[in-house]
Amino acid sequence: MDVLWCCCLSGTVCLGHRHRGASPLSQFESHSSDLVDEITRGPSDVTTPSRTDEETRALVEAAVRAADSKLGNNIVALDVSGLLSVVDAFVIVSGRNTRQVSTLVEEIEAGVKQANGRSPLRIEGLKDATWVLMDYGDVVMHVFFEETRDYYDLEHLWAGAPRMRTEHLITADRSNDALAQE
Repeated sequence: MDVLWCCCLSGTVCLGHRHRGASPLSQFESHSSDLVDEITRGPSDVTTPSRTDEETRALVEAAVRAADSKLGNNIVALDVSGLLSVVDAFVIVSGRNTRQVSTLVEEIEAGVKQANGRSPLRIEGLKDATWVLMDYGDVVMHVFFEETRDYYDLEHLWAGAPRMRTEHLITADRSNDALAQE
């Protein structure tokens, strides 16, 4: 089984095993010991080069700019390096519909590639486009459909992770959006 990383050990909701909606702890008991070993070590076919804090920060900034350029909503970057050993940062963004989610994923991929020369190691969830996970090794992008984001509430789950300062990167004018929703 191809495993990106798993909620069973990291505390997030897993996309790799399709446990959505189930308790991560109850699912942990169902894994075979070989799979648990793979999750702990990480997949043997993927090697992630060690990244510096500056490289990670540059990737986060490129992703935030790209998401902002396609009017991504509520863009948040979390520094999870103190909480997880497998990833340094999460970028969380949402779109109003699945078409916008797909567009955000395409733009983030292109923007990061152009700015940093990096492509994602894996992309999960693109078919449904309600929660797309883009794994860059040191940074994981979570691109959500708004209702799915509200349901899983990653910001609350990772409340212990400090927010990375990104507001200076947000340039899109959302004043018309706010008026339209009132």
